[in-house]
Amino acid sequence: MRTLHRSRGGAALSLVAALALTVGACGSDDTEEETDAAPSSTPEETVPDPLVLTYDGGLLVLNGETFDVVEDIPLDGFNRVNAAGDDRHVLVSTSTGFRVLDAVGAELTEDEFEGAKPGHVVRHADRTVLFADGTGEVTSFDPQQLGDGLPETESYTAAAAHHGVAVELANGELLVTLGTEEERTGAIVLDENREEIARSEECPGVHGEATARGETVVVGCEDGVLYYRDGEFTKVDSPTEYGRIGNQAGSEESAIVLGDYKQDAEAELERPEQVALVDTEAGSLQLVDLGTSYTFRSLARGPHGEALILGTDGQIHVIDPETAEVTNRIPVLEEWTEPLEWQQPRPTLFVRGHTAYVTDPEAKELHVLDIESGEVQTTATLPQTPNEVTGVTGG
Repeated sequence: MRTLHRSRGGAALSLVAALALTVGACGSDDTEEETDAAPSSTPEETVPDPLVLTYDGGLLVLNGETFDVVEDIPLDGFNRVNAAGDDRHVLVSTSTGFRVLDAVGAELTEDEFEGAKPGHVVRHADRTVLFADGTGEVTSFDPQQLGDGLPETESYTAAAAHHGVAVELANGELLVTLGTEEERTGAIVLDENREEIARSEECPGVHGEATARGETVVVGCEDGVLYYRDGEFTKVDSPTEYGRIGNQAGSEESAIVLGDYKQDAEAELERPEQVALVDTEAGSLQLVDLGTSYTFRSLARGPHGEALILGTDGQIHVIDPETAEVTNRIPVLEEWTEPLEWQQPRPTLFVRGHTAYVTDPEAKELHVLDIESGEVQTTATLPQTPNEVTGVTGG
């Protein structure tokens, strides 16, 4: 059953009152330095350009200028983090829903968007959209309203619960994946009144999303990708019989979406060495050999639309999406091996502006580098083994 309602959520505790923000550029030094990211003695009231990292049993909030740990927040369970869409908050996926973290204030609030099996968080067109896998409920809101209890929300419930994703477009249309707990098949698009206006069931195993230039929304399939633009779906087939693209990274600077690419349907854990570049204007898909494997936390885009992949060889591989050529390889880590369980820590790539952040769980370190120069500017030692990482601008 599909439902649509608007609500104004209350919260047990309000967020920290807005403070004057101190903004600083990350990694501005010209030479590499090493810092010790032990917790500071007194947490700051205002954290510049905060970074939030997960570890087994909690969250670390780091100062984005000094990379000191401002707050170590205990939180049981396997937790995930996503920027909320404003310049202050991070959403923490817990066992019960999406919890609001005031990253600038270094405070995990009691505000929570409740949801069984919280899944994807998508930010696009000044809207943030949450998908609860356990119920199929889609919740969208204006992230600028975060800060004084939960904001007004708009909800839609999919026909069946599944591991899904949803994206709200600038014109109010809502793309939602189709599926059940047993099978995922494609996506639909709803208008502002949440009436169906487009549908495609040509995307087996639909997973993940990215948005390209021209507000083109791409979702991955086990045999290619499906993308939506200007009221129509288009399917782009994989060049191999089984060619799963489950994770994508898009850029408003580019019509080309970066995707992972797996070809062995029977593998317990495939370690792919090719990535996919999907041209949403030409309707084509091209594979690029990296010569090394990577994981689902390895994909990102640079400030000019560059495709970035953190390989298990310890390097960030930079691809020009227009030519499909590897233009640079930036050494960051020692060689590493992907763990069998997806929840286990592995090196993670996060990009904010012109800066890339790479976690090293083995060494308990965070490397900060300038994307264009390829120089590692800072290496911070962490008190815990990092898993996921995200951040906000703090200003």
